[in-house]
Amino acid sequence: MKIIGIDYGRKKLGLALAETSCKLVEPLFTLPALGFIDGVIRLISQYEVKKIIVGNPGGSMEKEIIEFGKRLGDKIGLKVEFFDETLTTADAQKILIETGRKRKARGEKEDAIAAAIMLELYLEGGINNV
Repeated sequence: MKIIGIDYGRKKLGLALAETSCKLVEPLFTLPALGFIDGVIRLISQYEVKKIIVGNPGGSMEKEIIEFGKRLGDKIGLKVEFFDETLTTADAQKILIETGRKRKARGEKEDAIAAAIMLELYLEGGINNV
């Protein structure tokens, strides 16, 4: 089964794709905030995704993230689950720095990598939910 992971942000979304049969996770790309729900819906259809995981670190954006997930789920007709993605962006930044990526390249990839880290954590701890 394919799962899409979303690292939500007001300016952009990081997207990653997981295949549960082999526990393979791949960072995809980052979508700009403008029109991102339609972009996510196209990806879900293109990759035949059966489950959506939206990262939710809690705090001041929690309500906004939950509203986004509900809107997306209602529009596409799939259940959206929320998963604690605290510190995944910091982990993604660390990985990109260690690989020698320049600041601009890090900014373009970090949200997709954060989404991939979140999906890996989800599969490690939540495979029974898949």
